[in-house]
Amino acid sequence: MTSATDDLPLAADFPKATVEDWRKLVDGVLKGAPFEKLVGKTYDGIKIDPLYPRAKGIAPVVGRPASAPWQIMQRIDHPDASAANAQALTDLENGATGLALVFAGGNAAHGFGLEATADAVAKILKDVHLDAGIGLELEIGPQSRMAAIHVAEYVKSKGIDPGACDIRFGLDPLAACAVWGHSPYTWDEIVPAITGGVKGLAALGFKGPFASADGRVIHDAGGSEVQELAFALACGVAYFRAIEGAGVPLEQAQGMVYARLAADADQFLTMAKFRALRLLWARIETACGLTPKPLYIAADTAWRMLTQRDPYVNMLRATMATFAAGLAGANAVTVLPHTLALGLPDPFARRVARNTQLVLLEESNLAKVSDPAAGAGGIETLTGQLCDAAWALFQESERAGGAFAALQQGLFQSKVAAARKARDANIARRRDVLTGASEFPNLHENETTVLKATPIALAPYGEQKYKFDALPPIRLAEPFEALRDKSDAALKAHGARPKVFLANLGTPADFTARATFAKSLFETGGIQAVDSQGFADPAQLAAAFKASGAGLACLCSSDKVYAEHAEAAAQALQTAGARLIYLAGRPTDAEAALRAAGVTGFVFAGGDALATLQDTYRRMEQP
Repeated sequence: MTSATDDLPLAADFPKATVEDWRKLVDGVLKGAPFEKLVGKTYDGIKIDPLYPRAKGIAPVVGRPASAPWQIMQRIDHPDASAANAQALTDLENGATGLALVFAGGNAAHGFGLEATADAVAKILKDVHLDAGIGLELEIGPQSRMAAIHVAEYVKSKGIDPGACDIRFGLDPLAACAVWGHSPYTWDEIVPAITGGVKGLAALGFKGPFASADGRVIHDAGGSEVQELAFALACGVAYFRAIEGAGVPLEQAQGMVYARLAADADQFLTMAKFRALRLLWARIETACGLTPKPLYIAADTAWRMLTQRDPYVNMLRATMATFAAGLAGANAVTVLPHTLALGLPDPFARRVARNTQLVLLEESNLAKVSDPAAGAGGIETLTGQLCDAAWALFQESERAGGAFAALQQGLFQSKVAAARKARDANIARRRDVLTGASEFPNLHENETTVLKATPIALAPYGEQKYKFDALPPIRLAEPFEALRDKSDAALKAHGARPKVFLANLGTPADFTARATFAKSLFETGGIQAVDSQGFADPAQLAAAFKASGAGLACLCSSDKVYAEHAEAAAQALQTAGARLIYLAGRPTDAEAALRAAGVTGFVFAGGDALATLQDTYRRMEQP
């Protein structure tokens, strides 16, 4: 008996595909457009090709022990110590394997945080079994630096063996200096304080790590992957040197420093960045005459990618970031709750943050394979390019005198400013999409619930004796959110948002594409779009505009219809009282005539949407 599949060719019968074959197919799709159109570029200028060959002879990057899950860290930042304790116990009872204690004034506190007193620490850690494999990571700043001592004293007071505790103490004055933009002390004055803390904690029996090389500072400020890696390296080496200089053997100092990185929704860049840091640190260890050991890397999902508007999209961003960090070998991951940009997250937001990791670990089994990116041409190439570029910037900081001196000279700050400027420009033009903020806005979203809590008041930190440019955290969506805030204020004050009438010309086939584009663009700024049927008669168009209650209008149609009807339509809208008239499409040879007819400006893909919207509000606010 024969099967229906007997005559089908076997895989071996197919000719082997080549890059040349693929290129011919691609050129056919491009239809004369340059191939470079498919080549991307990172904010470090690193090219990302559309296709890579398999990387051969590449060993996996050693990170977590084989098949070991990462620590599921849960952020504890409620200002009320008793409430923070209740949150901690709930998290541990429901799948978290570690707690990130975020103290007020910490580098990543983002408006809230714990009180750094002995009494508060005792309340927060009540009934938390620190000797039962629970991870603890401290997020401290200059005003909360005593928290590390209070935690150590609490462990001692409970009779717990410090060596049985898994505590990362997070000592990191360099990151604090970068965020604050000043220091009361020189680096030579800071060194004895941090090395004294490290040696004191080690003498008590804690195994560390103690000092944190925090690249998140750069990422939060809008910097690039290379800048984040180089800053983490510079800080790690500074602490490494300081600890060795205090008389600690390098072999012992090796486990006293760890790193923190941000994980964002760019999966491949995040994976390459985490892999690159391990390779770079191994290079430093080798240069010190040490046998490399896997660097402990703790990940936070990125603060700067969070949006206040349509915050549920933050769940998707956090999932991708966690996925990437986990696959790239992060030892611990903290998911920022999706409502953190709005305030103190409620139990639902905290549960989602926790369960994001649980699902990826327990249902998707992401930890079962070590470094699955090993040998993947694209990620291996990107990892190598990040290593080369980050090492060059790290060396530049070393020539400047180290991390602290580089901050004083503005080395990192100037590069972060350039990267942020380029990133801001792409966000303004909606080339970098922030779903829910710069694209696909929802003007009718429900209000999101956050907890009511009063942040802990902190006294100013020290004398601003040594000043330099600060690197404060930012969120990429803030400029668009500011416009939405203006819209909300208008709704509250007048009962209606600003409105734009979509003056559709011709048939749906003529106007639908540009009307959809215009609606999305204006509503990202909180200007509600009022749709309409297609018009050919200027008088009917004017009447529909008047009935809409809108003060603005946007002509939407095809170039062919514009050539026949746009001028008359613009004149009719202007006569009907439209304060501002836009046209959806790029300016053409008819621009002068259209402006003479009343067209204020043009909106099109790749244009500066943010500047257009800001100008629109400025004009609307004029008497």
